[in-house]
Amino acid sequence: MTEPLTQTPAALDDARARERLAAVRGEVAKAVVGQDAAVSGLLVALLCGGHVLMEGVPGTAKTLLVRTLAGALDVGTRRVQFTPDLMPGDITGSMVIDSHAGELSFREGPVFTNLLLADEINRTPPKTQSALLEAMEEGQVSVDGVSRPLPRPFLVAATQNPVEYEGTYPLPEAQLDRFLLKVVLPIPGRAEELEILRRHAEGFDPRDVAGAGVTAVAGPDDIAAGQAALRRVQVSPEVAGYVVDIARATRESPSLSLGVSPRGATALLRASRAWAWLTGRDFVTPDDVKALAHATLVHRLGLRPEAELEGVDVAQVLASALGSVPVPR
Repeated sequence: MTEPLTQTPAALDDARARERLAAVRGEVAKAVVGQDAAVSGLLVALLCGGHVLMEGVPGTAKTLLVRTLAGALDVGTRRVQFTPDLMPGDITGSMVIDSHAGELSFREGPVFTNLLLADEINRTPPKTQSALLEAMEEGQVSVDGVSRPLPRPFLVAATQNPVEYEGTYPLPEAQLDRFLLKVVLPIPGRAEELEILRRHAEGFDPRDVAGAGVTAVAGPDDIAAGQAALRRVQVSPEVAGYVVDIARATRESPSLSLGVSPRGATALLRASRAWAWLTGRDFVTPDDVKALAHATLVHRLGLRPEAELEGVDVAQVLASALGSVPVPR
């Protein structure tokens, strides 16, 4: 008689971390209705150590979503309202004179947190937008020649309004490329909107996440365990080749002046591994790649001027490039 197989400690830790992070969805749903794709995107970004650009018209729960996620994860969160007069030091922190010692000391800015909500990031000039580049790429802030590490995990969830362009400063390509995913928060359907109104009629207060029953079901240790587990998710040569061929197909598109860079291809691979792990597998499939391709790549593409004049949609160009690449079997 064969003895039953026992799970290794690493496998048990993986399973526990996955179970707790999966429970985060249920906690977020207590306060936010109908934004499951955005929750999945934020979890994928946390596991990858990446960042998310959230796009949606005002009133689609972007701020509430980030605050609720922080409450369900037992991590710190801060919100910065980006305005035309915001300065880089208002985000990163700056050197100030200590009134007691009479010496310069560093006062931390709001970037020193776990989840930073950069609200309406395109309302501040490029000089201030670029203050986030080092934080997003290196996980640190350099002021007065000293580099200071940011807390772990660290995620920037930046929002922008897709319908109002007056008084805005479009994000440069270098900054867009630092976002792992771009998540579009749609207007909820009729049934979901009725549920939102029902909750408000019963006394739901968007400013009181804890009052909605949201509790911390996971923490930084679970995110760290998930990040370690991602390194054990297998990627076959065929799937890796599929990712590369998708990236190369965008570079060959006649409608695009800017295709997916190697950084974009590695981002798609990382996001696909995270999605595979969250769904309970230790290997990546082509379906994982296709599921994350739009959110990972669409904001990295640049249309040619003539294509813009013709009203070409960049998402349609990406869909066409995806369709042109044979799916490995």
